[in-house]
Amino acid sequence: MAIKVLLLVVFFAVMIGVGIYARKSTKNVNDFVLGGRGVGPWLTAFAYGTSYFSSVVFVGYAGQFGWKYGLASTWIGIGNAVIGSLLAWLVLGRRTRVMTQKLNAKTMPEFFGKRFDSKALRVAGSTIAFIFLVPYTASIYNGLSRLFGMAFRIDYKVCIIIMAVLTGVYVIVGGYMATAWNDFIQGIIMLIGICAVIASVLSGQGGFLNAVKKLSLIPADDAAVSALQGADGLFASFFGPDPLNLLGVIVLTSLGTWGLPQMVHKFYAIKDEKAVKTGTIVSTVFAIIISGGCYFLGGFGRLFDVPAIYKEDGSIAYDAIVPQMLSTLPDLLIGIVIVLVLSASMSTLSSLVMTSSSTLTLDFLKDVIVKNMSEKTQLVVMRVLIAVFIVLSVVLALNPPTFIAQLMGISWGALAGAFLAPFMYGLYSKKITKAAVWASYIVGVGITVSNMFLNFIASPINAGAITMIAGLVVVPVVSLITPKMKTEYVDEIFECYEEKVTVHKKSSLEE
Repeated sequence: MAIKVLLLVVFFAVMIGVGIYARKSTKNVNDFVLGGRGVGPWLTAFAYGTSYFSSVVFVGYAGQFGWKYGLASTWIGIGNAVIGSLLAWLVLGRRTRVMTQKLNAKTMPEFFGKRFDSKALRVAGSTIAFIFLVPYTASIYNGLSRLFGMAFRIDYKVCIIIMAVLTGVYVIVGGYMATAWNDFIQGIIMLIGICAVIASVLSGQGGFLNAVKKLSLIPADDAAVSALQGADGLFASFFGPDPLNLLGVIVLTSLGTWGLPQMVHKFYAIKDEKAVKTGTIVSTVFAIIISGGCYFLGGFGRLFDVPAIYKEDGSIAYDAIVPQMLSTLPDLLIGIVIVLVLSASMSTLSSLVMTSSSTLTLDFLKDVIVKNMSEKTQLVVMRVLIAVFIVLSVVLALNPPTFIAQLMGISWGALAGAFLAPFMYGLYSKKITKAAVWASYIVGVGITVSNMFLNFIASPINAGAITMIAGLVVVPVVSLITPKMKTEYVDEIFECYEEKVTVHKKSSLEE
């Protein structure tokens, strides 16, 4: 116990210390929200990766999908790395940085408002972001409950409050730079921790080959799990027992990052070209190790089929699977795991509260509710709203609704379904219309919310994936049949891509 407590004390002390150190570089709104658009490659890459993966992935998703798909769940991690990191940086990174600077946009709703010349789009986008970021934050707390119960035997509610207070302190004090530096530190912890945990868990099963052999002997006979029931070896196979539903998970958790405000926000703060190139590589490698490692570990979950992972009604408590896998580890490793999951959770939480407070302040309160809000007032309001946002998410996490386990899927489906298509197309095409953005908002939120009550798509995960794909189809179709924006206005925005720059020969062979 002393080892676990010591690790936590050191971890929290470093996080608060970084927040205090970063305060000196937070002098205005641009510094607080974007780090002055001067964040280097490694900090940007780690900020992107650590915001991507939280306790929901490590505890909830790794346990749930590892149980359902076996080793094939590793494909989710590969999809996260290739689609959610590599392609996201290649497709969105540079263009996002250039156009958002041209528009002087600090948030995703502000981008929509200025890119499509519509204050209403900005306000609606801000409302959507705030509403659906709260349940996402609550789902992060939920992923910590069983791990803390296993390691410390203390009340889940106490864990939630401590984590929320500490995260709030360093974000409120240091702003974006505090989150970026802490994300870097937390990312290093996550890399070391996941490698140590995988090695230890497999060692306890007699090594990798023996663990795979044991997994291959388990029949896929659970009707709720398998589309290919009754065969041995499917949990150790290439595509697993249910390839189609596995594909839905890959789409939601990989493509979804392209439309999440807290993820795309990282591209706004990129410093220079080097940061784009290095960040692309580093964030992809980070995702391969962290996400691939989490789902790979979860793939062995059925080797820990013990009474502790079952609910009273006989169903599987998916959130209990990974903690059960870790319960037999040495105390030092359990302490590392706790810090690992805390790192993953606090980095994502800090990104979410920063995004939500800045969006509500800059896109909703400023100019719409309070005219001519000064920079000093904006900073004060954002800091207050960070506290409010954390309190709301804590209240939801302390009294979770019945669908708490599905909150991440619901949040990702609504946010990415509403924002992904108009944001990506808006960076590349001059032909996208205001009506198309409204249509995407309606499709993203409409399908997600209606499915919560009507359940016409059984899995919230698949519903989220369908919502994103629907947006990618709806936006260009609606743009074809609705009035175009003024040519002069759009041409002026896109001039940012044609601006001439001078580079060294090592970067280009052009004469």
